[in-house]
Amino acid sequence: MTQWLIELSLLFFAAVVTVQAFTGTYGINYGRIADNIPSPESVITLLKAEKIKNVRIYDADHSVLKAFRGSGLEIVVGLPNGYLKEMSENEDHAMTWVKENVQAFLPETLICGIAVGNEVLGGNDQELWEVLLGAVKNIYKAVKRLKLTDQIQISTAHSQAVFANSFPPSSCIFGDNVMQYMKPLLEFFSQIGSPFFINIYPFLAYMGDPENINLNYALFQSNPGVYDQKTKLHYDNMLDAQIDASYAALVDAGFRKMEVIVSETGWASRGDENEGAATVTNARIYNRNLRKRLAMRKGTPLRPKIVLKVYVFALFNENSKPGPTSERNFGLFKADGSIAYDIGFTGLKPSSASSSLFSLKQHILTCDTGKDIGMDAIVVMFKDDSINKLVSKMEARGWSRPYSLVLGTCVTMLLLVLTS
Repeated sequence: MTQWLIELSLLFFAAVVTVQAFTGTYGINYGRIADNIPSPESVITLLKAEKIKNVRIYDADHSVLKAFRGSGLEIVVGLPNGYLKEMSENEDHAMTWVKENVQAFLPETLICGIAVGNEVLGGNDQELWEVLLGAVKNIYKAVKRLKLTDQIQISTAHSQAVFANSFPPSSCIFGDNVMQYMKPLLEFFSQIGSPFFINIYPFLAYMGDPENINLNYALFQSNPGVYDQKTKLHYDNMLDAQIDASYAALVDAGFRKMEVIVSETGWASRGDENEGAATVTNARIYNRNLRKRLAMRKGTPLRPKIVLKVYVFALFNENSKPGPTSERNFGLFKADGSIAYDIGFTGLKPSSASSSLFSLKQHILTCDTGKDIGMDAIVVMFKDDSINKLVSKMEARGWSRPYSLVLGTCVTMLLLVLTS
């Protein structure tokens, strides 16, 4: 009876203040299954430069949490699946974990959430399904007893394997095998004010059915779209449709007011032979258009007033991840911190093209301004010989050297201006 009263009191006072664990609309997943990515300190420099404030990690690595001290970046830590059974069975262990991996770093490190497990329901380990709720409750109890509920949001992220179907969006429901575990989990999250986190990958959906899914629909490009006959709503991109499918499943389960947040989405820039959609072009288009979509700060067709919030997967290409080649190539940035492709970010180091133009700019600006610098001098000063190569190609096509020099230099100077 005493235990029951404690749990009841925890739930009664839980939702007095709803924790807002997300600022703005754009976040990033900082995966670290790699042996060649930048240090956490460099990552902070990168994130600040790109104005990315919301970060998720998949553990509670102390070197990362120490590096994030005083950064102003908001971070969600993860309790890995391997800890779920232990946390479910032992409240003291849950308390110790929260003290050592969360409380110890507050308030300097802005830890704003704990993701308890990842893609558990619908996964292959049935035992984890059975212990997930117990782990969530014990972690929450620890947070509550440490008086951190106004700072720390408790959640878990699901894959789309929890759904029986998701098309059309209005028909989406949770799978029968999942529902007995999902319903009590949603009831608890509803009581403590936590959103529903879902990992959504139009990339995977398209790869699974390229004959029936329009690639442009998956990439936010111009396309006929999809019309949901039941709701009379039109969808011009797959991400919105899959989010609204999640809302439909929540409504069917009795949780109409629960918010949906995308905990992962992205597009691989490289893949195996059977992963033809994993290209740099497609990854660039998807992630660039996703940024534009989020910058609009609007909701989905079904929930237009709930501004969409997304954590992009992932910050870096991770060279040590198992599985197909695509798994190692979801990064917006390469291992050295440079951009994997251009969606408006700059990275820790400029691309080769930017470096060449910067080199030219530096040479020109450091010359004696009182000295007459002729075209040939500029050609010599350009270290990677880009003008010479351009001039040579033009002369091969019949241009005389004076004209080719002038035009070649003008093209280079134009690029210099555009990228300055």
